[in-house]
Amino acid sequence: QVQLVESGGGLVQAGGSLRLSCAASGSIFRVSAMAWYRQAPGKQRELVAGISRGGLTNYVDSVRGRFTIYKEYVKNTLYLQMRNLKPEDTAVYYCNAEVNNSWGQGTQVTVSS
Repeated sequence: QVQLVESGGGLVQAGGSLRLSCAASGSIFRVSAMAWYRQAPGKQRELVAGISRGGLTNYVDSVRGRFTIYKEYVKNTLYLQMRNLKPEDTAVYYCNAEVNNSWGQGTQVTVSS
């Protein structure tokens, strides 16, 4: 089972930016699509952005144009660059490896209005 460790969350004002990181324990990117999910209080976990093994990306409509998912093979790290953050982006963000459905522990993002 691959280990995933997220970091980079925090408190930011609306309109601000954050970059989330997900460090993987092995060379998971060559064998697995990856994704960022989030879960807000009282809501179901939702897919935010995904990236295939070949680098194709997809986004939920609410973040398209504001968030960018990308990966660095050398560092075995997945990123989520978030810009123009809104209060409705407040949630715990999780990294996921599709191949074995591994999850990180999550990182809290709070956007104040």
